[in-house]
Amino acid sequence: MTAALALDKIELSLIRAFHTVITERSVSRAALKLQTSQPALSAQLKRLRGLINDPLLVRAGGGMSPTAVALSLLPAAAQVLQGAQALFGGHAAAQVFSPAAACQTWRIAASDYLDPLFLPELVARVRAQAPGVTLDLLPLTRDYDYRGHLARGEVDLVVGNWLAPPEELHLGRLVSDEMVCLVSQSHSALRNPRQWTVERYLASEHIAPTPLHAGGVGVVDEHLQAQGLQRRIVVRSPHFGLAPAMVARTSLVLTTGRQFCSRYIGKLPVHILRCPVVFPPLTYYQLWHDLTHASPAVRWLREQVRDVARGLAGGLA
Repeated sequence: MTAALALDKIELSLIRAFHTVITERSVSRAALKLQTSQPALSAQLKRLRGLINDPLLVRAGGGMSPTAVALSLLPAAAQVLQGAQALFGGHAAAQVFSPAAACQTWRIAASDYLDPLFLPELVARVRAQAPGVTLDLLPLTRDYDYRGHLARGEVDLVVGNWLAPPEELHLGRLVSDEMVCLVSQSHSALRNPRQWTVERYLASEHIAPTPLHAGGVGVVDEHLQAQGLQRRIVVRSPHFGLAPAMVARTSLVLTTGRQFCSRYIGKLPVHILRCPVVFPPLTYYQLWHDLTHASPAVRWLREQVRDVARGLAGGLA
């Protein structure tokens, strides 16, 4: 089939069906989102499989999984739909999003470094204003290729902290925080804080989060290495939210933002110490791709993320 003949057989509704089915990874969920029947959507999927010459969606375990071909075509489908909206939707209509009437799924990959209340507050805010929306919260771990997932439209937002965020992504700065040390109330450094020197800090036993990518060292150690310094890490954990409880019962030192540490004062036997090494402010960002940059729905979501993060930071000021 020539390219011209193939284009003659494609309608915009087919592209929308393709994008929704592959994004949702479920014909039933996609049918609900598109407000159509499963048989009708299955018929469209059958046509798409014939046009693309690929199964597109296959069974994997107890669910469905997109093929490599489907994932590679997802960004192009998103661009076609965004272009169609800009061309036919009108400038005013393209900016309209009603959270109360929305019925869709948003996927957010986030670290838990920012504030232990951040995700609970975000969920409460979105549920109150957009009750028909489903939130899929994903852990931002070293095995999670957030740049690839954003580029393929598999995640809408990524929230975390980087010394230098990837240049190909859009970013919104959320908050900046002072770097401090969290120690137990029985830690030896509290007996004479004046002796809490750079040398003593580096020689202490440290707990650190597992780096977000293989071969990475994290923002703290990246900065230390640039200064020709190295600390003694004895515990690495992907469960950052459990680190304060580990600190409370050991001689471990946790180096992170003051906002995160402040939530545990009075709840655990821990204390905040100044950090003897001078660190730049710890800055948290939300990142997103060109695929969702113009989406009124995802723009609204980004605004909620921004307001929740800044509200939590303001509450500790």
